[in-house]
Amino acid sequence: MKLGSPPASPKVRPPAVAGSFYPGSGATLTRDVDAMLEATAEAAPMPAFPKILIVPHAGYIYSGPVAASAYERLRPARGIAKRVVLLGPVHRVPVRGLALPGASAFDTPLGRVPIDADAAASIRDLPQVVESPQAHALEHSLEVQLPFLQRVLGPFSLVPLAVGDAGAEEVAQVLERLWGGPETLIVISSDLSHYLPYDDARRIDGITAKAIVGFDTRISHEQACGATPVTGALVAARRHGLVPQLLDLRNSGDTAGGRDQVVGYGSFAFSEGQAGFGPEHGRMLLRLARESIGATLRVNPEPDAPADLWLRVARATFVTLKKADDLRGCIGSLAASRPLAEDVVANARGAAFRDPRFAPLATGEFETIDIEVSLLTTPRRVLFKDDEDLMRLLRPGKDGVILEHEGRRATFLPQVWESLPDPERFLAQLRQKAGFAPGVRLASCKVLRYGALKWREAELAGGA
Repeated sequence: MKLGSPPASPKVRPPAVAGSFYPGSGATLTRDVDAMLEATAEAAPMPAFPKILIVPHAGYIYSGPVAASAYERLRPARGIAKRVVLLGPVHRVPVRGLALPGASAFDTPLGRVPIDADAAASIRDLPQVVESPQAHALEHSLEVQLPFLQRVLGPFSLVPLAVGDAGAEEVAQVLERLWGGPETLIVISSDLSHYLPYDDARRIDGITAKAIVGFDTRISHEQACGATPVTGALVAARRHGLVPQLLDLRNSGDTAGGRDQVVGYGSFAFSEGQAGFGPEHGRMLLRLARESIGATLRVNPEPDAPADLWLRVARATFVTLKKADDLRGCIGSLAASRPLAEDVVANARGAAFRDPRFAPLATGEFETIDIEVSLLTTPRRVLFKDDEDLMRLLRPGKDGVILEHEGRRATFLPQVWESLPDPERFLAQLRQKAGFAPGVRLASCKVLRYGALKWREAELAGGA
């Protein structure tokens, strides 16, 4: 039906495919989603997070790992992105246009996601926007995305649109109304080819992926079941100058199915530029670190609150102080739990005044210290058979390593390889740092690795 006023007492849409497309237990669902996110390929940290994602929507055993490669890119958006505009194709109930659910919230085993009533009201006057609780009632294409979003974003509000018979321009018009700023993300749910032999699917999905990153809107529904929301998003993304990136392209024959008839899956991100971190970012972080230490010592004012978005995204950092190349303090975070600027300020003060291995930094030392800031990637689990296999898998000079066993944990940053280049000695020293008992074998430990970008005052002084 065409929209009029919103219902006086809208209902909560319960999960329809929990227990089939994904686990129905909240604990199991949390474990599985986190494991898929943790298993994604390592990616260099970027100053921004994507504005638009295109992700698949099959059962998690089939398409979950491919979707996770996109959702992993949203970790920095936690605490900033507060609204998700979610579009997916209808599979069960036909509808003309883009349908709102007539509900106040969607439930999943991980909790309730409220509908953004104001955002929904802002598109009600568009002729292609309708209301259809029936179209949403059993639709999986939107529902399966919610647990991933809940795990990476935390609390957020939702604008769910089940897309039926519509044109790309009609979809783009709705997205323009809802575009917003960094508080708004757009997620498009679509699988690729359906029920083709493995080699044929790979060929056709490759053509489709090339079309998506090339903003080619001539994608058919045989190429992607969500061709309508995909092409509408491409129109909007091109108008806003977003930069596309193919993140993963596989099919059910690669994940959990046979190869006679497969379904294709792709994940894509569209961002406002792809430039990575550079010296200018390092100088800003080093300035924040030094000014925060200096403010505690009362030799300069508190650093200004950051205005740039990249300083407000959640990141994990370490701050290291050196004095004549000798360690003078090092404190950091292994998980991205607070804004980057806040993390650097807190860790700089921790390294200067709360590292238990050193006396608090004195005012007379302030000008003599050299500060280094390391920006960490998300740690990834290392799966290994034995000690020899672990040492073979580690990448000296590149990997930071976390070692965990029965509540004890320690880490070495990648730069520690400079003084401990041999993997056996590196791991032995890390075991000692963690305080493990002599009989604890590496095979019984959890091992994670991460990368790091680092900037040091002495290296950036006077640079371009």
